[in-house]
Amino acid sequence: MDNLCHTLVGAAFGEAGLKRRTRFGSVTLMVASNLPDIDVLAFASGMPVVALRRGWTHGVVAQLLLPVVLTAIVLAVDRRWPLKGPARDSVTDPPARAGGLLLLSYIGVVTHVLMDLLNTYGVRLLMPLERRWFYGDVLFIVDPWLWLSLGLGVWVARRRRSPAAARVALVVAAVYVIAMTASARAAREEIVSRWQQVQGRPPQAVMVGPVPVSPLVRDVIIDAGDHYEVGVFTWRPRRVQFSQTVVEKHDRDPRVVVARDAPNIRAFLVWSRFPYWTFEPVDGGTRVTVGDMRFIGGRGLTGRTFTQSVVVATSPGS
Repeated sequence: MDNLCHTLVGAAFGEAGLKRRTRFGSVTLMVASNLPDIDVLAFASGMPVVALRRGWTHGVVAQLLLPVVLTAIVLAVDRRWPLKGPARDSVTDPPARAGGLLLLSYIGVVTHVLMDLLNTYGVRLLMPLERRWFYGDVLFIVDPWLWLSLGLGVWVARRRRSPAAARVALVVAAVYVIAMTASARAAREEIVSRWQQVQGRPPQAVMVGPVPVSPLVRDVIIDAGDHYEVGVFTWRPRRVQFSQTVVEKHDRDPRVVVARDAPNIRAFLVWSRFPYWTFEPVDGGTRVTVGDMRFIGGRGLTGRTFTQSVVVATSPGS
């Protein structure tokens, strides 16, 4: 999910009462809820960012270690700037407690990873033990309904100085996620069933993913072997419409075989789920570009981040 959503989740947990467990409780929750995204530093690596995101800092080892590191930092801040004055309120100004900070740090980090798991982008949950990607295909990476429910709950809780509104917001958000998960699973089962009835075989892979704003519409990608078919599934009315245009993979083209050896292409393919290849003649050869079907067209996230290219030289005599 986007970082505003992660921050609102942390803030909602804090306003629901968890911030009272320790000094810096609210800040710790909000920081921990964004902490796995320190892998944005990958932008400085020069390699395709997508190959480095949601891996090391989202895997099981990071989930164990990051909360410990954050707790140590917050305790160091507390020692550097201790609370002063005899009039300190034990409820509104509790002391920093290592156990409380560690608990809140774990809540924030684990919640972050679980929220990211809901997207089509994917998370490598088992890093560094295993590099396999896991996909929820439940929520679009930017979900205004979560913003609205969580943001309203946090605002009302702070205005009324009562945790009730934040607790209700967390329940509403959880019910929404559960409903969207059930909807995604049901839509996927229906798409696969219909495909098998028509084609007589299951698809090699399928994604029935979310779209922005509308919970009742889902994008469909079918891996049919040498090409992809795309469509739109809607609940009202309940139907699926496939595009008449298919997208060829071109993955067996000799130029692709050569392109795969380029470091940036190899890195991109670590992340890619539905790769497709295009070709453009240039001086001395062909520009071979790989993209991913998840981020093609109007609804996906487009741009150079989600494609990588290399020039393959023309072989002598070809």
